[in-house]
Amino acid sequence: MSGGLVALLDDVAALARLAAASVDDVAAGAAKAGAKAAGVVIDDAAVTPQYVSGADPSRELPMIRKIFWGSLRNKLLVILPALLLVSTFVPGIIPVILLLGGTYLCYEGAEKVWHKLRGHSEEGHGPAVDRGPEAEAKVTRGAITTDFILSCEIMVIALNEVATESLWVRAFILVVVAIIITAAVYGAVALIVKMDDIGLHLTTKDSPATQRTGRLLVAAMPKVLSVITVVGTIAMLWVGGHILLQAAHDLGWHLPYDLVHALESPIAGIPAVGGALAWLVNTLCSAVLGIIWGSVVMVVVQAVSRVLPFGKKKAAH
Repeated sequence: MSGGLVALLDDVAALARLAAASVDDVAAGAAKAGAKAAGVVIDDAAVTPQYVSGADPSRELPMIRKIFWGSLRNKLLVILPALLLVSTFVPGIIPVILLLGGTYLCYEGAEKVWHKLRGHSEEGHGPAVDRGPEAEAKVTRGAITTDFILSCEIMVIALNEVATESLWVRAFILVVVAIIITAAVYGAVALIVKMDDIGLHLTTKDSPATQRTGRLLVAAMPKVLSVITVVGTIAMLWVGGHILLQAAHDLGWHLPYDLVHALESPIAGIPAVGGALAWLVNTLCSAVLGIIWGSVVMVVVQAVSRVLPFGKKKAAH
């Protein structure tokens, strides 16, 4: 038994040394993967505050806490194992998943743009928060369901950035990305949701400067939420379009990305600003592709929804 214990300890020590040697790889991979998923993260942070809008202020943070834990469970216990299995046994399907995820982002972004241009308010798209534990539970479940879709996109984008790493390194990187991104998103959401309460509290202080700061916070929060929504929409179109370009390239259709690179090339060599200008060209092309493809998908979805029975019921409602 002692020999078996020694062998086990040797294995544990070897694994520890291997993990220590790969810490830099994990950190670098997590940073790279998280950066690629930033557009979806912004949209996640923009969407979630809608679900606690109208709730009793004393219940806002508990609701956000429940959504946080639900999001983390989704990422670590459902999405992560599924993606690791896919990347191990059928890695060729990852570009297809990315293509579908990019299409979804473009569709959502285009829908928001066209609703805005037509003067349709997006209020009411999220569930209304009534008082009572049953309504709160319903809203929380709805938020976790929406988060699941965004979490899938975040994790697939992250996985694609580290697809060449070994299985356990991919697993560690995705765990790090899941924890950091979830904490960042819902930490930001909690701060956004409670900022007006913080401002109101500051207005009760004796200092005139503190009171002015409090009033400024209260007045600024609606504008901040509007800016976040706009940035989130732009990010969805840009990231969605870029995912489509990259996924199409990975699937063998090189023409779209080659055209974008052809537009980048003349300005990439400009001293000092060439890199930034090339990135702007790539981003603009990706966003234009995103709004065009998203609009096409939106038209198709609307046409299909008029034919299907549940689509007719929804339109009548």
